[in-house]
Amino acid sequence: MKAIVYPCTPFGTCVIPPSKSLSHRTIIAAALASGTSIIENISYSKDILATIEAMRTIGAKITESGTTLTIQGIGTLQDLPQKMIDCNESGSTLRFLIPLFALSEQSMIFTGKGRLLERPQSVYQELFAKQGLTFLQNKEQIVVRGPLQAGDYVLEGNISSQFISGLLFALPLLPAASSITVKEPFESASYVELTIDVLKRFGIEIMRESHNRFMIKGNQQYQAAHDRVESDYSQAAFFAVLGALHKGITLSNLSVTSKQGDQAILAILEKSGIIIDQTKENVVIHGGEVQGSEIDLADCPDLGPILMVLGAFAKGMTHIYHAKRLRYKESDRIAAMETELKKLGVEISSSEDEIWIKGSPAYQGGVALEAHNDHRIVMSLAVATTLCKKPCVIIGAQAISKSYPHFFADLERIRGKVVLQDEN
Repeated sequence: MKAIVYPCTPFGTCVIPPSKSLSHRTIIAAALASGTSIIENISYSKDILATIEAMRTIGAKITESGTTLTIQGIGTLQDLPQKMIDCNESGSTLRFLIPLFALSEQSMIFTGKGRLLERPQSVYQELFAKQGLTFLQNKEQIVVRGPLQAGDYVLEGNISSQFISGLLFALPLLPAASSITVKEPFESASYVELTIDVLKRFGIEIMRESHNRFMIKGNQQYQAAHDRVESDYSQAAFFAVLGALHKGITLSNLSVTSKQGDQAILAILEKSGIIIDQTKENVVIHGGEVQGSEIDLADCPDLGPILMVLGAFAKGMTHIYHAKRLRYKESDRIAAMETELKKLGVEISSSEDEIWIKGSPAYQGGVALEAHNDHRIVMSLAVATTLCKKPCVIIGAQAISKSYPHFFADLERIRGKVVLQDEN
């Protein structure tokens, strides 16, 4: 699918979809619990469907009714038969479930699509090797075989938080206690906080000795719960930047007490000169002149692509650092955004870990842009195109179905103009 995005002046209120990060965590916890859980406010992106199907594969009974899931959990992971788990392109599904399914003595096989099986898993490879467990990875599949053992785990702080969260899901189910120590600097700590918060709601206790050390009691059991997934600051960021670069926008359904790391988008915009008003559930972004700034992505790497768009239209220089993990996502997001923004005429350069952008108030547009099979690239380029003088075509726009299938419809609801066409 290709999307033709036209210049526009967005206006009004955008209802932000549920958090994908929290949805993954909540579905997994409910599926592991004893009893029946009710999970409200679910959006069925491809990533979330991958997690739902994975938990069904190991015996959880999951019923969909509109945006609500009823989940009858399995209660235990003992004696799992060998299974093949299709993670599609969802890195969260894969990394959260590897330690959990490695509690079994049976071989568990993970498959996926796109770049998923090429993404680094060295953290698990090394941990499994130390315990004499099977971890085999190639372009077709990952095979793991446990049983994972309780113990003292020491992890680097600059790795994806998904590895830490994966262990936090699994270690409470082991007979003995464990600990996790994360070496400083501890990046993406906010995502670990999300995991701990979800675990607590489902009856699992994680003791925190310090900022980077966690104690996990053994013989714990997940308990069923009634939960509602809050809206997603990661997805809200696209519309927040859209409003900041235009004449403003209201984002509804956002919790001001959220622990999501991507809530950092609000502080970044304020640092860039944008005025923001917040009520209990609404965030009002006032449009204005955006100033170039220094942006640290250590705790919010998913914001990288849309912040490159912010820098492209800011006054002066924008310097983004601690960005290396963007290179190991669905695409190399630094290279992808650099390639596509240069087509618009943006002055942008990068190193392995940093990005420099010299902003300009407007670009001609009228070019064909590539999605790089990456949902965040699609949405970021769409925001950039609304500010160009001529419409642009985004080829491969179907990639948005991975996380936010209704993005273009939501853009049109706030006066955007998008024409979707088959690429054939």
